[in-house]
Amino acid sequence: MSRFMPRTFWQWVFAALMALAAYATYIRIFYGLGGSTNLSDEFPWGIWVGFDILCGVGLAAGGFTLAAIVHIFNIEEFKPVVRPAILTAFLGYVLVVVALMFDLGQPHRVWHPLVHWNPRSVMFEVGWCVTLYTTVLFLEFLPVVLERLGLKKARRVLRGVMLPIIIMGVILSTLHQSSLGSLYLIANGKLNTLWYTPLLPVLFYISAIAVGLAMTIFESWHSSKAFGRELEWPLIQKLSRALAVVIAVYLTMRFLDLSRRGAWAALEDPGWESRLFVLEIMLTAVPMLLLFREKTRQNPHTMYVAVTMFLFGFVVNRLNIAVTGMERAAGVAYIPKWTEVVITLAIVAAGFAIFALAAKHLPIFEPAHGSEQEAEGAPNGVQPAATPGD
Repeated sequence: MSRFMPRTFWQWVFAALMALAAYATYIRIFYGLGGSTNLSDEFPWGIWVGFDILCGVGLAAGGFTLAAIVHIFNIEEFKPVVRPAILTAFLGYVLVVVALMFDLGQPHRVWHPLVHWNPRSVMFEVGWCVTLYTTVLFLEFLPVVLERLGLKKARRVLRGVMLPIIIMGVILSTLHQSSLGSLYLIANGKLNTLWYTPLLPVLFYISAIAVGLAMTIFESWHSSKAFGRELEWPLIQKLSRALAVVIAVYLTMRFLDLSRRGAWAALEDPGWESRLFVLEIMLTAVPMLLLFREKTRQNPHTMYVAVTMFLFGFVVNRLNIAVTGMERAAGVAYIPKWTEVVITLAIVAAGFAIFALAAKHLPIFEPAHGSEQEAEGAPNGVQPAATPGD
């Protein structure tokens, strides 16, 4: 029994968080949304939608981004970071479904959109795409499990049909990443003008590509620290350059759209909206400027800070759209209840714990194919990634 007892500080924190989340789940099940959240008829969507779903789906975008780069565009040098990206995406989508079960008034009816079709509803399209893409991610990750079990024949068969599966996954992810933005197109007059725009689907999609690249760098950094692995530094440098370009495209579209709609004037309105908008832009623009600097890309610590800052900027953007930008029109000030916060933190913590468990028992990390260390130049303290022996 003692082997299952927490030993370190963070293990105790994790255990306490899971215990609180179990109690919060009990409240959610037996007292409903009214007893477990601060949601209301005036403000029916809170952080379980704004963070757990809108952010969760976006933060899992590394799966389709890296799968497209390696398997569709055939850029094999990024293959060492594909498996961790697929695992992160798969866990992300599974946990999004878990969060959705908490947010639905009647979670036992989560399967209804698959049977009771409403093709005119954006939520119908999102529901189907998320369901199918989660299945695709499972199939993309399955070869890792088959490799661990030594089922070589089954793995060869699955790899033979993998390219169509990956293409389907990229298409499905493209559809629902943009459709999450489409959900708010009907909120014209309700969503603050700083965030409401007909370009929301496009902005959601471009920001998902950016955050997919950022999450790959973020995950690679933490995996190298947690599992004593060598950081794939040449790949990280290239991903950071691509990330800076995608952020620049996103911000350019955002600023041009704000100017075209004359929405900059909304910054003069009193309230938290303008301040949180400025915070969001700063957390997005500063990392972009840092990543365009060669010195930043030569320093792993500075790069990590820039990437983490951008991830926070992404989260702030999604929460601004789902919460901040909707409060004034709703006429309420929404502050999440402790149960909402605890369940959200528990879902995030569970994702980290499951990833660590999978990395310990499955062949998640592949050796780098070739090394560009001489061309790029590794900074002090960063070793070149291992090359295959065959």
